Amino acid sequence: QEQLVESGGGLVLAGGSLRLSCVASGSIFAINNMAWYRQAQQQRELVARITSGGSTNYADSVKGRFTISRDNAKNTVYLEMNSLKVEDTAVYYCNVDTLRAYYNGSWQPPYDYWGQGTQVTVSS
Repeated sequence: QEQLVESGGGLVLAGGSLRLSCVASGSIFAINNMAWYRQAQQQRELVARITSGGSTNYADSVKGRFTISRDNAKNTVYLEMNSLKVEDTAVYYCNVDTLRAYYNGSWQPPYDYWGQGTQVTVSS
């Protein structure tokens, strides 16, 4: 079954740190970009993205505090969050997109996968 499994969320005091992990199941292949989004109210916003080549980009609000990384051998993306602020409180979602690829006897289209979300709560 194709899925993303997130872990690492929780409750932390302001100024603290958390590390999120997201593992893509083995049936997800030809992974391109991997990213983290968050949703506090109605709009889901991009927090950080890392390309297949390792290039990264961050939301201005987290630059210098968050670090995204990936381990391609493990199909895993991480988000190291330091100096957490109350306004970082949100549900964090892992996102992976794949390239068109030949698999199991046919061409598979590009696809966008989402994790189930993990709650991060920062208290003052």
